[in-house]
Amino acid sequence: MSEQASRFVDSIPEFYDRELGPYLFETYAMDLAARVADLAPHRVLELAAGTGIVTRALRNALPDDCELLATDLNPPMLEWARTKFRPDENISFEPVDAMHLPFDAASFDVVVCQFGVMFFPEKEQSFREVSRVLRPGGHYLFSVWDSWQANPFARMAHEVVAGIFPDDAPGFYRVPFGYSDTAAIKAELAAGGFGACMIDTLPLQVELESVQAFGHGLVFGNPLYEEIVSRGGDPQLVCSAITAEVEKNLGDSMPLQAIVLDASLA
Repeated sequence: MSEQASRFVDSIPEFYDRELGPYLFETYAMDLAARVADLAPHRVLELAAGTGIVTRALRNALPDDCELLATDLNPPMLEWARTKFRPDENISFEPVDAMHLPFDAASFDVVVCQFGVMFFPEKEQSFREVSRVLRPGGHYLFSVWDSWQANPFARMAHEVVAGIFPDDAPGFYRVPFGYSDTAAIKAELAAGGFGACMIDTLPLQVELESVQAFGHGLVFGNPLYEEIVSRGGDPQLVCSAITAEVEKNLGDSMPLQAIVLDASLA
């Protein structure tokens, strides 16, 4: 499931960026970028950069001479991210597996990752890799989603698809919202070589200017689309059902809640 949940390919990047980005990711991206800038780094590595939502916020927040390397497992996501930058901006892009970082030890001052760690198949191994490439005194800033209870749109989306496929429910929405136990995360960070870890819980109320666009993104903007097609289902039918459920229960405003962790080397 984790491998399929990480496949952001084909037309997914476009819908992810345009239909989910404004509602789920942009506000949190600006917050994360500001936290990174406060550390005054000289070289920053971004993991799971996706379509460059955080990347753009980082480049806006950091000094021009700060090197920024954006990476992702999926080249199509990075190709979309590239379109957000001028050729003269100090940024590089590279397809990278977060389980096996192809960088020398002590190469970066800060590593940052927004809503990506949940998709990593071996969390502790990914933490070891990050601690290896961080310089002494370096920081790993990353965010994860809180539970379904704090992010009801995800529970609704899962319940709709489970009702449509009762014998083989697509499990995508279990992955990004299934890694919110902060005690367990801190234990895995410690095993990966990190010491102190500061944790902030960030609630947010988001206005849905277009419930239809958001509902479309919840199906066509992530690997749920492939899960539906592989079961012989109709993604548009699922999209209509999810949109109706969100509109009925949330209207034009929804709560979100993320958890931001700032881990430093032991």
